[in-house]
Amino acid sequence: MLGVTTSESISDLLDRLCKIVPDYPQPGISFKDLTPVFADPVGLRRMVDELIAPFEGQFDIVAGLEARGFVLAAAAAYASGKGMLTIRKAGKLPREVYRDEYTLEYGTSCLEVHKDEVAPGTRVLILDDVLATGGTVGSAVRLIEQTGALIAGVGVVLELDGLNGRDQLTGHEVLSLQLVHS
Repeated sequence: MLGVTTSESISDLLDRLCKIVPDYPQPGISFKDLTPVFADPVGLRRMVDELIAPFEGQFDIVAGLEARGFVLAAAAAYASGKGMLTIRKAGKLPREVYRDEYTLEYGTSCLEVHKDEVAPGTRVLILDDVLATGGTVGSAVRLIEQTGALIAGVGVVLELDGLNGRDQLTGHEVLSLQLVHS
């Protein structure tokens, strides 16, 4: 175990445990890899606790976005005694779904959620690893709203500065554990 101290700020913890991968996924990009934080038991617990604490008592279920958001949402659901809602890429869910198409830098993508997975009025906390342009998380918000459920908040570990992702989430409480300057 990598000896995480409780007096260490969450930002310092992320800086210490994350690995920076240069030129990934393309030249000129420095990717901040969260998998070492997921692998560290104290780091994972601390990250999840920091994500859910501000929303304590305000959510009934945790939604995770494919794929790294699943790790966060499953851990958060377990830690809070709540269930987990999976928001998947198109074609991955077997029953009737709501779907939302969103724009990427070079094209479009689509997210889906089962229509019968969450009841109207349910308070949903959405978790993901990174908030960049807000396309993916914004799509998740629209999907949850299609179900009639309520957005309790959005939590992300990393928020990429200068990409205006929060603009896609206007009207919703957004928590990011660390702002990453590009």
